[in-house]
Amino acid sequence: MKQQNDLGKDPIPTLVIKLAIPTMIAQFVNVLYAIVDRMYIGNIPKIGDTALAGVGVCSPIITLLTSFGTLIGIGGSVLVSMRLGEKRIKQAQQILSNCFFMLIILSISLTVLFLLSKEKLLYWFGASSITFPYANTFLTIYTFGTFFALMALGMNYFIICQGYSTIGMCSVLIGAILNILLDSIFIFIFHMEVAGAALATVISQFVSCVFVLSFLFSKKSQIQISFSGYSLSIMKQVLSIGFSPFMILATDNVLIIALNTILQKYGNTEGDMLIASATIVQSYMTLITAPMLGITSGTQPLLSYNYGAKNEYRVQKGIQTILIVCLLFTSIMFLASRFLPSYFVRLFTNDPNYIQLSIWGIKVFTLSIIPLSLQYTFVDSLTALSATKVSLFLSLTRKSLFLLLTILLPLYFTARSAFYAEPLSDFIASILSTTIFLLVFKKHMKKRMST
Repeated sequence: MKQQNDLGKDPIPTLVIKLAIPTMIAQFVNVLYAIVDRMYIGNIPKIGDTALAGVGVCSPIITLLTSFGTLIGIGGSVLVSMRLGEKRIKQAQQILSNCFFMLIILSISLTVLFLLSKEKLLYWFGASSITFPYANTFLTIYTFGTFFALMALGMNYFIICQGYSTIGMCSVLIGAILNILLDSIFIFIFHMEVAGAALATVISQFVSCVFVLSFLFSKKSQIQISFSGYSLSIMKQVLSIGFSPFMILATDNVLIIALNTILQKYGNTEGDMLIASATIVQSYMTLITAPMLGITSGTQPLLSYNYGAKNEYRVQKGIQTILIVCLLFTSIMFLASRFLPSYFVRLFTNDPNYIQLSIWGIKVFTLSIIPLSLQYTFVDSLTALSATKVSLFLSLTRKSLFLLLTILLPLYFTARSAFYAEPLSDFIASILSTTIFLLVFKKHMKKRMST
């Protein structure tokens, strides 16, 4: 298998597999950062379940931090792919350099901001007086590694968009394997507990960051990072395209905040148990949504490149193939969610009450994951084709539905009914996304072909 893929000439099905599989694996492994931390934390003697609830409260804040890497990474890589399709190499390199500069500024600013506001954020996101110490310890250490997290995630998109999907996967694998090893050492040998889990993650992200930047500064990369050619116009374009996927991830935090707050408010004495179980359920969901995001975002360079080259057939064929891959993946995961969730849950806790609640939660959350394939494929395809206003609308609609249902369901039923907000919003949003995509795609491509 050749290291770099030809996005303009290689067969579409082959390209989709070559691009999707490495990025799918990379996203899956990237999830291990959080899952391995939670798995080890949940098994810490005496404090495991409480510490797990504390780390669960940190999840939306960490997602918010890393979503800024997606903002720049996807926004810039889509533009780079288009310029490469147009054979404008110098412009592609200028975009890369601007994105590198933006990530530096963002990472420094976010580190300072989150360190100053973390106490208020943690209580706002659902921490209790019992779980706060664990949440505070984890978040403080993690925030100091913001630069490495954003660089490793954001700049890796620029490796993948050149067709180096395998190298992009390796950058994530290196960090994930190291994280697993360091977790066991810091938590169970050095007895650093939650602090050890956070430190292991930061060190792992540092190594991934070094790997990614080393490649993009070297001649192995088709385009290299430089320290010139900064342009406000390019930065605005990057932010415009990246805003839709950024909002998809950033608003996840609002949803997690809402869910944790509702569970704490209406859960009464079992509030902390509901949040801990929701943390396990959300960890399981990321095993589905992250690889699926890997499929749709990893194949965006194929669509963007051929959109830039004005090859409508390859764009259309690419979207069809991506959808088939997503449907196959979610169908397999749907079956796994019906029969295998107990094995996953027991990685986090041995408490029978937590196990029973978490298994039920997984089965509820995954009811609509097959139609969710339509949402992911069509929204990310529109982003790749620079139809950002439509993709943003579709993404925010799904999030808004989830938020509304999370608030309303417990008002009429029990706190546990909030878990049904996920499948209901996924199903409705998938129907809406499919309808709108079929209405706008042809018109959008026609406009591109006429320019």
